[in-house]
Amino acid sequence: MEDKKELSSAKLMWKMTRPHTLTATFSPVILGTVIAMSESKINGLLFIAMMAACLALQIATNLFNEYYDFKRGLDTADSTGIGGGIVRHSLQPKNALATAFLLYVLAAFIGVYICMNSSWLLAAIGLLGMAIGYLYTGGPFPIAYTPFGELFSGLSMGIGFVLIAFFIQTQTITLQSLLISIPIGILVGAINLSNNIRDIEEDSKGGRKTLAILLGDQKGIIVLSIAFAVSYVWIVFLVASGYISPWAFIVFLTVKKPFEAIQGFLRGYTEPQYMRIAMKSTALTTTFFGFLLTAGLLISYLF
Repeated sequence: MEDKKELSSAKLMWKMTRPHTLTATFSPVILGTVIAMSESKINGLLFIAMMAACLALQIATNLFNEYYDFKRGLDTADSTGIGGGIVRHSLQPKNALATAFLLYVLAAFIGVYICMNSSWLLAAIGLLGMAIGYLYTGGPFPIAYTPFGELFSGLSMGIGFVLIAFFIQTQTITLQSLLISIPIGILVGAINLSNNIRDIEEDSKGGRKTLAILLGDQKGIIVLSIAFAVSYVWIVFLVASGYISPWAFIVFLTVKKPFEAIQGFLRGYTEPQYMRIAMKSTALTTTFFGFLLTAGLLISYLF
């Protein structure tokens, strides 16, 4: 398998970014920008800057996760869902940590540009986001070791990314933008919950007290099902209330994926290969939901 082979430095660093997670940044930023189209002319450079800063923050957070989970003995060569550069390919832990901090510096410089062209209020929000990214697995009381990982990821990478992308274009936050961001926040949190459901056994050994561990596998799957359901029902509510166009109903083209995710988890404890299907289906639900919601809003704006 590839994980057992020597990888080039470039390919190894690419794996360390956990590229399968990066759509959780693309989707909210694009959605927030499209929502802003009905309020203001879009500044393309600010959009690109926002996307670059958010990607830098997410990749840095992933690298912090790799570093601190290794340091705490949680990650092994058999762990799933990780970049694996440290535990599988002998990447020096200090190099992963240094790269993460360099990405934070890059995000800070980009953030200065964004603030200069929007509002310096975003500086405080950006620093808070950086603190959450680091403290997710770093520091004496890592967020990832508590039941609040889903909450923090959903608020920061879901709702937060959508609203900041909207704000830098419009200089305001509207009730509509807030309401549209909520299902994205729920689904980003669902990705976190699905990871924790898969990792219940491994995380328990590592001393974590995640929401999935506190609930147990069966109740965790029920909560995940509720999160999926609320996200889709929320769109019905927004359309029925007139906040968004019926074009938003195209998100229901993705409704098969949540069912595949739940079925995968239910079968995964006796047939482990289905865990991979469940994880992939959860990620695809979040990604496709966000992109199709964006497409629906864009169509309604153009026509």
